[in-house]
Amino acid sequence: MSGFFAGKQYWIIGASAGIGAALARELHRRGADLILSARDAGALHALARDCGNARVLPLDLGQRETLAQAVAGLAASKIDGVICTAALYDPSRIADLDPARTEELVRVNLLGSLDVARLCPPLIAQGGQLVLFGSVAGYFGLPNGQAYSATKAAIINLAESLRSELAPRVDVRLVSPGFVQTRLTAKNRFAMPALITPEAAARSVADGLARRGFEIHFPKRFTFGIKLLRALPYGLSLRLVARL
Repeated sequence: MSGFFAGKQYWIIGASAGIGAALARELHRRGADLILSARDAGALHALARDCGNARVLPLDLGQRETLAQAVAGLAASKIDGVICTAALYDPSRIADLDPARTEELVRVNLLGSLDVARLCPPLIAQGGQLVLFGSVAGYFGLPNGQAYSATKAAIINLAESLRSELAPRVDVRLVSPGFVQTRLTAKNRFAMPALITPEAAARSVADGLARRGFEIHFPKRFTFGIKLLRALPYGLSLRLVARL
């Protein structure tokens, strides 16, 4: 299939399941060559068979040295885009947080993204893309999402700063999904508005990357509402959130 991605090489970190796996299949369908990374080597190899025998490069963002080793191994490669979808999620009230699990979540979600932003740009071809995944959970602090939401708010801030710092050599993009049907959101015990499939999310991401812009957010019937909440004065927005 010809188009924006045809003949380009993308490295997806967090490709073993959920949006990452669906995005790998979508980019392969659009003609991209892929490098697939995550902790689950077995899942990656199975996915690679669906993606033109993509290259498999297992790593764990919770173990900083594994990313550094992967980057060193790709030093001679021409990479047109690095996409980091890897994340952990544990919904909980603040009093119930497990400190060790929370530390691991911050290590993967935030410090892992910082490591990707620090180590990967030299691999990216002129004008190529560095894609970080935030979330609408990072737009505004909502109940039971403290650690996860805080890391996603930090990634939004990181992507904003990198957009200026790395331009024009690297095209930094921010992806902010709403609720997507994955093993992570399966932990939620509430009705998730505007829930979409990983395949629909992958199409939105791929379409957004093929266009100009900075943030890719979806589904817009939901994300625009949360953006509006963020734009309201705290006196009003916090009262609305307290009713949730």
